[in-house]
Amino acid sequence: VQLVESGGGLVQAGGSLRLSCAASGSSSNINAIAWHRQFPGNQRELVAGISTIGRTNYADSVKGRFTISRDNAKNTMYLQMSSLKPEDTAVYYCFAAVPGEGSAWGQGIQVTVSS
Repeated sequence: VQLVESGGGLVQAGGSLRLSCAASGSSSNINAIAWHRQFPGNQRELVAGISTIGRTNYADSVKGRFTISRDNAKNTMYLQMSSLKPEDTAVYYCFAAVPGEGSAWGQGIQVTVSS
């Protein structure tokens, strides 16, 4: 599975962005998906995920502001981000778990929120 993110960029605080992650390859076998982010000098942290049974979970810092979703027909996952804050500035990565293949990561995309 190969993952390619898009939709990042610069936005003012309070604004919105939607990240997309297009999957190719063995994308029909993807079960769990997630978005992570990485701040400079830090490890990646989970932002939001959808488990193999369809349960969603969010980091406390983004609950009520971010929404993860997937469109299986388009082999694409999304992260809708609203009420963005400067502390959301990070590189965002999409992730997919594929049974029998392990996992795949996107290349990362920068999101910058100005105050």
